[in-house]
Amino acid sequence: MRVNVVIRYIGLVMQFIAAFMLISAVVSILNGYDSAYYPLLLSSFMTALLGIFPLFFVEKVDEIKTKEGYAIVVGSWLVSCIVGMFPYLIWGGEFTIANAWFESVSGFTTTGASILNDIEFLPRGLLFWRSATAWIGGMGVVMFALVILPSMGKSRHMLSTVEMSSIAKDNFHYRSKVILRLLVTIYTGLTLITTLALKYAGMTWFDATTHAMSSCATCGFSTKNLSVAFWDCPAIEAIMMAAMTLSAIHYGILYATIRGYKNNIFRSEVVRTFIGMMAIISLVIAVNLLATKVYPTFGESLRHAAFQVVSITTTSGFATADTNTWTSLAIVLLLFCTVICGCAGSTSGGMKVDRLLIASKVLRNRMKVQLHPNAVIRTKMDGIVQDESTQSLVMTFIVAYIMLTIIGTIVYALFGYDLLTSFSASIACISNVGPGFGEIGTMDNYAGLPSALKLCSTVLMLIGRLEIFGFIQLLFIRYWR
Repeated sequence: MRVNVVIRYIGLVMQFIAAFMLISAVVSILNGYDSAYYPLLLSSFMTALLGIFPLFFVEKVDEIKTKEGYAIVVGSWLVSCIVGMFPYLIWGGEFTIANAWFESVSGFTTTGASILNDIEFLPRGLLFWRSATAWIGGMGVVMFALVILPSMGKSRHMLSTVEMSSIAKDNFHYRSKVILRLLVTIYTGLTLITTLALKYAGMTWFDATTHAMSSCATCGFSTKNLSVAFWDCPAIEAIMMAAMTLSAIHYGILYATIRGYKNNIFRSEVVRTFIGMMAIISLVIAVNLLATKVYPTFGESLRHAAFQVVSITTTSGFATADTNTWTSLAIVLLLFCTVICGCAGSTSGGMKVDRLLIASKVLRNRMKVQLHPNAVIRTKMDGIVQDESTQSLVMTFIVAYIMLTIIGTIVYALFGYDLLTSFSASIACISNVGPGFGEIGTMDNYAGLPSALKLCSTVLMLIGRLEIFGFIQLLFIRYWR
């Protein structure tokens, strides 16, 4: 593996991150040169300087190897999280090294978990940077860089292949360059539409922009301590629910719907399962909350239940209520949503509805084979036959996901946390959801965690964001042949 080539591409990504830091500094200027201006400006300069050296000393190459592709993708995520700490550390406040690392990783991985006890104390420039990390991470650091930075030739295809999960590729039948532009165009357009809608619903331009960025990234970073509950506005909640839902659907299917193709959101088996699952769970929780008198009316119960189900299933993590006060049934159903989450090819994390569907069909077909040993039964999804390698990869992913969740739960428990907190925190981190239950509920945060546990949580976030194997494979890269 050519380390110099890996460093060159990571340097290009750092230029991209530096540009967003500079934009955040402009936001500080527009808000009267707030206290984040110099930290952001200095961070932008430092990041650009660190990233520019490889561009001078390492020659451009047209092709990269598979090992190098994995190293560039994982390395870009790690370096982005490291330089993303700069504005937090220079600004100070609650940001120790552990806290700055946690907030940076949480943003770039779109987890939305926070260590901040007083979010509203932060200057607007830093709040914008916080949302910008989520927006960049929503589509993927490398995916964004591939579109905006200079042409990378055949290397573009390799990096986009590594960045995008195998299941997500099934709905894309275009060249790599077209796919990348398609993704960013839809992502940017959806963010702009959401911003305008939120402004019209009553938010300020700043709050509308930052919440639109977080909604479309399915992150959950808010500018208010009470999250979306601060506004207590059904219109704002409805707009954000729509944005989160669309962002959690495969972007290839969204594009096909816009163009009027057959494989659209109305015909997709995955999308129907995704929407149907959220609708049924919302209704069940609403009835349960009304029956147990958590809320006085069915309308209010449905409003809060639907928002929390959509927020958690899409891995956004916004909040309009304290779910720790809800019933055991509601908590169990929300934990189920935390595990499954959105669709492949979207900005959401988690196990994905696609994998749930394939796994359920594999199990069903296995039962049929038990009854009819000589039968030849194929596993199909949206009319497409899923080959044995895809089915094997899905089942392997699910096993790995469960094992990592158990390991995370044990680690939390070793630090003295109760079972609900330990289990929900482990799932919330690896699924990139953010809030869990117990001591890290929707109206709480991760500030009280020991520094070592914050580090373990960020490892789970990165593993989840890179679809488990993308991160783990790098650890064994020296053994590849």
